[in-house]
Amino acid sequence: MTAAVVAIIAVVVVLVLLVSASVRVAREYERGVVFRLGRLLTPPKGPGLFFLIPLIDKMVRVDLRTVTLNVPPQEVITKDNVPVRVNAVAYFRIIEPTAAIVQVENYMVATSQISQTTLRSVLGQHQLDELLSERDKINTILQQIIDEATSPWGVKVSIVEVKDVEIPAGMQRAMARQAEAERERRAKVIAAEGEFQASERLKDAANVMSENPITLQLRFLQTMLEMSSERSTTMVLPLPIELFRPFLERAVEPGSGRG
Repeated sequence: MTAAVVAIIAVVVVLVLLVSASVRVAREYERGVVFRLGRLLTPPKGPGLFFLIPLIDKMVRVDLRTVTLNVPPQEVITKDNVPVRVNAVAYFRIIEPTAAIVQVENYMVATSQISQTTLRSVLGQHQLDELLSERDKINTILQQIIDEATSPWGVKVSIVEVKDVEIPAGMQRAMARQAEAERERRAKVIAAEGEFQASERLKDAANVMSENPITLQLRFLQTMLEMSSERSTTMVLPLPIELFRPFLERAVEPGSGRG
């Protein structure tokens, strides 16, 4: 009787072990890639509860969530021969679990390596000014190239962002001097445009006054009013403008300066 009980207990234990070894549960963001005696079974298992044949089926779990991949700093020579140190971050996820396991040995390492080489290659084709001012354009180019390279592995690269661009100290000082010179140039251009516009307005005012003499007299009276409002010991004697008109007309006559 004792031997029969022991045998029954042993059978129950074996059955429990077989059941525990055959039952698998995959979360909503997981898939199970199953190999039966080395042969791939499709489609992938999950999510939820499923069964495997103990000692015959082998399963590899694949996470479908988005992965944040930090691309290590890379030494890059830009198109205008400026050495910079650049790092980036890439966001990708698995869209084909079977391809991610079968087509590449380690999709994480492979994606990291292709991101590093693409980063050096793409940035080496752009000048430093483009790298600093056209970041969105470069990010788009990086994303398209890396996504195309990893597509056979079942990897979808959604975002690639260049994070930091380290520039040599000497180049930073040169850029600061260039920016200062550019600001000075803009200030001079704005001042010159202001003087040009002021001269245009003065010319228009002179044309109006020449067509209407009373305007010049009103301007003369206004100037006297402004001078009298200030604390000054200067004495101003107003004289009619008509007294000076013959002299002015003679000054502008052709040949008046000849002897």
